[in-house]
Formats: sequence, C-alpha cells, structure tokens
Amino acid sequence: MVPHLITALTGPINELEQRILESMPAIERWFRLEWMEHTPPFYTSVDLRNAGFKLAPVDTNLFPGGWHNLTPEMLPLAVQAAMAAIEKICPEAKNLLLVPERHAGSFYLANLQRLKNIFHQAGLNVRLGSLDESLTGPTTVTLPDGSDLTVEPLQRVRGRVGLKDFDPCTVLLNNDLSAGLPAKLENLHEQYLLPPLHAGWAVRRKSTHFQSYEEVAKKFSKLMGMDPWLINPMFAQCGQVDFSQGDGLDCVQTQADAMLAKVRRKYKEYGINEKPFVAVKADNGTDGMGILMVRDAKELAELSRRALEKMGEAKDGQHVTQVLIQEGVPTYERMHDAVAEPVVYMIDRYVVGGFYRVHAERGTDENLNTPGARYVPLAFAEHNQLPKPGAKPGVSAPNRFYMYGVIGRLAMLAASYELEATDPDAEVYE
Repeated sequence: MVPHLITALTGPINELEQRILESMPAIERWFRLEWMEHTPPFYTSVDLRNAGFKLAPVDTNLFPGGWHNLTPEMLPLAVQAAMAAIEKICPEAKNLLLVPERHAGSFYLANLQRLKNIFHQAGLNVRLGSLDESLTGPTTVTLPDGSDLTVEPLQRVRGRVGLKDFDPCTVLLNNDLSAGLPAKLENLHEQYLLPPLHAGWAVRRKSTHFQSYEEVAKKFSKLMGMDPWLINPMFAQCGQVDFSQGDGLDCVQTQADAMLAKVRRKYKEYGINEKPFVAVKADNGTDGMGILMVRDAKELAELSRRALEKMGEAKDGQHVTQVLIQEGVPTYERMHDAVAEPVVYMIDRYVVGGFYRVHAERGTDENLNTPGARYVPLAFAEHNQLPKPGAKPGVSAPNRFYMYGVIGRLAMLAASYELEATDPDAEVYE
C-alpha cells in the first residue's frame, strides 16, 4: 500500500524525500548524538500532515491510545523496543502496573489489551490499576474479540502504588491527566512513573512543545541545508481566553490574522497556489475536541454563541482558557478516496509502526480526529528502517515511511527537550 498523493508525485515533498534518503547516514548519526544528550519519552505518537509541499507534525501525544490500530506484523518491533526501554529504566523489572483512562469505550479497551500484550511479551507481569474512585474491586470486561481484561482499583501504601498482592517496579500511565494530577501518583520516589506527571495535560502545553520542535527543526534543517518551514508548522499562543464570555477573542483574531499573513508570504515565496488557513485549538489536550479551522480572522467574530461555547469545552469537563494558533497544513494523502493523515507510533527512540487516520466526510484542510474517522494500518511489509535508496521519490512505500519516521522522531526529540525544560524536579547546576 503506497501512500497515494493527489498531487503529482514530482512535487517538492519528493525533493525532501530524496534529500532525507541521501542523507540517511548523517541523519541517523545526528539522532544518535541527540539521544546521548536527551532521554526519549517512554512512548509517543505523532500526527503528521503531508501537504505535498510540506510535511509537518501537528500533534504529539505522550499517552498514545491507538495501539490496537497497529498490525500484528508491527508487534515484534514494538516488543523489542519495549524490552530496550524497560532494560534501560529498570532492568530487574518483574511487574508493570498500567494505569488507564477513567472512561473506556471498546476501542480504548482494545488499545489496553494490545499494550498489555506488548509488555507481557517483553517479559513483564502486567496488571491494570484504575484511578476511578467508584471502582471498589476487580472488574472484568469482555472485548469484541472474546478476550478478557481485568481492571482493579489502584492502591497507595506510603510511597508506593500497586494493587492487592501486586507491587510493581514500574508504573506506566496511559491516562493523559486532563482532569488534573491525582494525589495517589504524586511523590512516588520509590517507583518509576512513566511518563512523568508533568507530561500530563494538567501541566503540559502544546505551545511549549512546538517551541521545542522549532528548535529541533532548525538544528535538523541546518544539517540538511534546507528551510525549516518545510517541516515546521508556525504557531502563536493566546493566554487569557474565555470562549463562553467572548473574552480574549481579540488576541485570537490578531494572532490568526498575523499567522495567515506569514503563511501567505511563504506560499508566495514557494509559488504555492493555495488558500492559507490556521488551526485554532486548545493549548492542552482535548482529544480532537474544539478545533477550529480559520481562513479569515473575521470568521472568529462571526461565530455563534453555541460555536464559541463548543470551542471552550475540553475533555473531562475542563474549560479551554489557553489557545494555540497553528499554521494549517493541508493533507493531500488519500486512502480509498477519503482524506488521510499518517500517525507514527514510537516506543523509546524507535519507530514501531503507524496508521492512517482516514475520514471520508472531511476536507484536506479539516481536522480528521473526529467521530467517523477510520484507521488503516501503514503497510509494513517492508520495514520503514529499510528504505530503497535507488527508488524514484514518491513511489516506494518504505521510502515514504522512512521520511514519516524521521519527522515523527524529530517531534519525539522535541518532546524530550520540552519535558526536560518543564521538569519540576530537575536539578539546578550553578
């Protein structure tokens, strides 16, 4: 399954693909040196948008919840990467506690089952401990494939968390902490908590991440001798916003207007005949809720009260008060005549697989992470780390996947910069 681009397969993205393939030894060495200085997040997924003239990450998730969308062929890579990650953190690890989201639909449960299998095959006893206070005892649910999953109430005993008769060395969060930092998980000095609490959306901000990504993109582009804009979405941020009252909208309008002007200049420079747009979204994670695509800043002034209230709604009953204004990157990937965007999955510093998020009812300049989206695995018949150097750009699936993996890893590296910069427990060296 070669990613099919609507744009002719001779456009600028193929120049980028060619350049990345030709520079593969230099790129891999550059990543190796970066990972000597920085610790990768435990696991990461990155949403990419391929515009034909530009390939950029638009979202980086440190609590990925779509592991069930990876094909069985990808699992050996995931297991191997999980082994490497655990070995580095806690080589003597025997027990792993997986902490899920509080509210779970059948797709999310399938994701948990897949995660449990990956770490079980990596040599760990895996059990699920929930933060849900209403859970009083072990609860077993049957998944659509007939398998069972048992979730138990999380227990805190002094400085450790675990379950009844289960004391883990490592606690793996698959809960993005949108609702706030749970007291049960604070000050766990005797166990490894992965990712750390400050990776959760109660603390984390997308603007901080994309600031780090800009730094990484500039370094990488210097190595490649290219314009960082080709892999970097420009962004701005507005703080004090209250959509329900209409407060702070002047900041959003001003920043959207300025961003559209910047994108227009770039389009003119590259001879791109497209109408620019910006994505206005919550600065913390909302699972794709309340994202607005704006082509003219005046549109914000014309939004109805209900539309504004919807923009202000976030996950777990939280309210959006900080907003990211991000350069809109259209996606010209198509799968089965539906608009698609690639999502890259990583454990430790390794790309382990990915899939296309496909939406038949959305346009090339719209958010695809909405109800009605389907997930089509990227074909890893040939591993993405084995590109074909002689192949014509745009026609080799492993080449295209290798390029996705490089940009995905740049976003993961940016997340490690970001977590270092926002770590409340970082040592201060004079």
